[in-house]
Amino acid sequence: MKPETDHTAGQSHGAMLKRYRQYLLLEKSLSPNTLEAYMDDAGKLLGYLDDCGIGIENVSLDDLHGFAAAMGDLGIAPRSQARIISGIKSLFRFICLDGYREDDPSELLEAPKIGRHLPDVLSVGEIDSIINQINLSLPEGQRNRAMIETMYSCGLRVSELCSLRMEDLFLDEGFIRVTGKGSKQRLVPISGRAVKEIKHYLMDRCHIEIKPGAESYLFLSLRRGRPLSRIMVFDIVKDLTAKAGIEKTVSPHTFRHSFATHLLEGGANLRAIQCMLGHEKISTTEIYTHIDRSRLREEIVSHHPRNL
Repeated sequence: MKPETDHTAGQSHGAMLKRYRQYLLLEKSLSPNTLEAYMDDAGKLLGYLDDCGIGIENVSLDDLHGFAAAMGDLGIAPRSQARIISGIKSLFRFICLDGYREDDPSELLEAPKIGRHLPDVLSVGEIDSIINQINLSLPEGQRNRAMIETMYSCGLRVSELCSLRMEDLFLDEGFIRVTGKGSKQRLVPISGRAVKEIKHYLMDRCHIEIKPGAESYLFLSLRRGRPLSRIMVFDIVKDLTAKAGIEKTVSPHTFRHSFATHLLEGGANLRAIQCMLGHEKISTTEIYTHIDRSRLREEIVSHHPRNL
């Protein structure tokens, strides 16, 4: 039985939406952008239901499937559909909490499957080619060499690279301490080559006029004496990739993908790779098994006698 409320079928949804906004703001503590996205999702659904002459109190799972189909007909991408459906589920959770209806018709509503994008991966030869474009006669040359070797050797996110501090280096022990998402720290092995390049760079770093507050950061802008920004690292990688004549889409994150893929190809345990990358869930790391399988298939197609 539907709980007693002061709502009537077909009445304006304005009051309900106002309470929903307060719920998202006060109880869910959503950011302004996310809050507005959820409100927009609710508006899309209510507009569709109004067009169909269906009251929110009578919505069924079939009606929600019709709404999902309409999104597809409008050309809304699966990823955007999945986000909107997440917002719809949030709305119905609130509706049940608010006592407007007892059942949640969105409970069994499934979002469209989203295929994972397999990122470009650099070969070891391509990484060497990029590093070889670095002009060591330039003041920033050794810094850039140490930076890229560290990024690739440790599979770092660009934000993790930029936030590395001097006290995070345990070079004699062969480790660095990385601060990842959610300020979680992890110890990551670092290659002998990256250690060598960092030690060479530290001799140059002594001559940089470092601004107050930046003294502990490892990678600095030579001109500004401040920590390298993510944009600066992107620009450096983009410039070196172009000079190497590599036509793949390459960003700092490409070195992280390449690090994980090369480890997997070399026989590393997936759990070990998960720890080094700082992934909270193993499912995030498993994307690299898809990359490895796709490469394996390419090798089979190219070299297996039945495919010649």
